[in-house]
Amino acid sequence: MANRLISGHGISTDRTNMVNYKITINDEDKVTKVLQIANRMTHDIEKGILKRNTQVASINEFSRSHQVARETVEKAYKILRKDGYLVSVPGKGNYVAKGPIQKMKILMILNKMSPYKKEVYEAFIEELGDNAHVHLEIHHYNPKIFRDIIQDNHGKYHYYVIMPHFYSGTEEKEYLDVLKKISPNELVILDKKINLDGRFISVFQDFEMDIFQAMKKKAGLFSKYTNITVVFPENSHHPAEITSGVKKFCDLFEKNFELLADINQVEIAKGKCFITLTEIDLAELIKKIRTTDLQQGLDVGIVSFNETVFKELLGITVVSTDFSAMGKRAAKMIVGKQFKQVRNSFDFIERASL
Repeated sequence: MANRLISGHGISTDRTNMVNYKITINDEDKVTKVLQIANRMTHDIEKGILKRNTQVASINEFSRSHQVARETVEKAYKILRKDGYLVSVPGKGNYVAKGPIQKMKILMILNKMSPYKKEVYEAFIEELGDNAHVHLEIHHYNPKIFRDIIQDNHGKYHYYVIMPHFYSGTEEKEYLDVLKKISPNELVILDKKINLDGRFISVFQDFEMDIFQAMKKKAGLFSKYTNITVVFPENSHHPAEITSGVKKFCDLFEKNFELLADINQVEIAKGKCFITLTEIDLAELIKKIRTTDLQQGLDVGIVSFNETVFKELLGITVVSTDFSAMGKRAAKMIVGKQFKQVRNSFDFIERASL
């Protein structure tokens, strides 16, 4: 039977959409199988994968095809009927009662809520406008917290927007295994370039090439400096590729390269240029320079990573990604279903400190 309406119910008996419909049920997931089924079917109904008025598999059929207990399926269907996603027609079965929702449900998971990440988040939700509900979670660089967030929310959202920055020393496999649990067409990766199979959305920085190319473009500004020092605090969680990009520039232009973990190890001398990653180190560096007779931007240079109003007011030269552009671009790609990886814009903002 195809597309025959059940009298008095306006529901089709066309089951072609259900022939190959399968969901993944994870025996090791801390979310119960009942909720895994209910959450996944809710998700697929809201996205239009399960069409309105389509008859779903019977409880016995679903139990057999997914190798789960009949009682488990019955409880999941009960939740779906209670929430209005399924309707039961006596003597006929269960049918999808809703069409695709107008608003997307999006989970954004950031490593921390800094001024930069706040800029990404605000640009993202502003660009989406009324098209989505966005829920925010923070994993605090902890891969275990990240795994728990995904487990708790798997199947509940249409898109998962993730910044996968973790503690230094974290094995890549540890978080890649979690990311692989998310369907590629629901995955959006921000800031960090990740290699995964499938068509997913990504707006990333190439930390090594970004800073190398930015410095190379303004190489003349570094001509008065013979030594470039990067202050890279331990446990700062900044990408190590930043230092390799600076070193690459130093090798090309025959500058002495120095990497220090502690701002207190810095020795101020004429002909040195310092690159700081944190505002605390920047403030300490400025204080150190002010105790000498050396002139900032002439005898000693300063470059800071990522733009803030504080740095603008102090006249500090900055290399920075455009965080607002990152958020807006990701939102546009979701709306336009552009499943591809794009590199975010990166700027060199020249000021008096260099």
